[in-house]
Amino acid sequence: MAARRKRHDPWHGGVTPPSPSTIDLHTHTARSDGLLEPADLVAAAATAGVRLLAITDHDTLAGVREVVASGSIPPGLELLPGIELNAVVRDRPELMESEVHVLGLGVDLDDDELEATLELQRDRRRSRFTTMVARLAEFGLPIDDALAALPATGEDDALGRPRVARAMIAKGYVKSVEDAFERYLSHGRPGYVPRDGLGPIEAIRAIRAAGGLASLAHFSEAPVHLGVVRELQDAGLGGLEVYYRSFDDVVVRSMEDVAAELGLVATGGSDYHGDLEPYAATHARLWVPPTVEAPLRAALAGSATIR
Repeated sequence: MAARRKRHDPWHGGVTPPSPSTIDLHTHTARSDGLLEPADLVAAAATAGVRLLAITDHDTLAGVREVVASGSIPPGLELLPGIELNAVVRDRPELMESEVHVLGLGVDLDDDELEATLELQRDRRRSRFTTMVARLAEFGLPIDDALAALPATGEDDALGRPRVARAMIAKGYVKSVEDAFERYLSHGRPGYVPRDGLGPIEAIRAIRAAGGLASLAHFSEAPVHLGVVRELQDAGLGGLEVYYRSFDDVVVRSMEDVAAELGLVATGGSDYHGDLEPYAATHARLWVPPTVEAPLRAALAGSATIR
């Protein structure tokens, strides 16, 4: 069975890149659970040699909209609007935290139905966030003052556990985001609160309705859960994240086989958040082959979403 990934951990082997990657289809900004401002992430990616970049914040398009509105896309870089939806799979306890993550690549920034869906997702996130903070306080780990010292969030920002983890680091309760997840914020730990929100079929349909390609993110379990992938494909899943910054050669080959067998578009990205290193360091170990680009563009033909 493929090894399960650790959250926000930038390196567990991975593939040695034969050349610098020019594609990164999975990144996060401060509008969700990343650290960099959207314009800073785009600039860092361009400097590192990326020419096709997707910002895929959780449940918000605010970061992409901010970059597009500011006109700060560097020359030579194309920006693909994206999202990442954490979809709840309550009847699949064998899956990590009973979730699958679905990337929406090339979605329409002006789709009102998608925005309404994302707003509801963000409301659910805020409720979960508040409950987690209260639960930690009950456990003797108050973090309200540390949260107040973190950069302010806007109403279109998507709150998540990494923000809780960063406050816990500031208080000295944990050493890293990974430490916070392992000891307090993951399933079965004292600060964990189950997610409420879209199921995977709803997430895929929302992405498809907004003109995007739905791609299953960092699901290294795909080769042993082909039934799950087939079910999602029947609902409209069109892609599989084959090239992920911590997948080793064996996992990548098995993921390539799944994508080829099912006829899914292979996607890939760094899942960059920024807690442990600058973008350039992650990019130096990222390999998304150039062959990813043509099938992706073909799948998005007519959507006119690449900026």
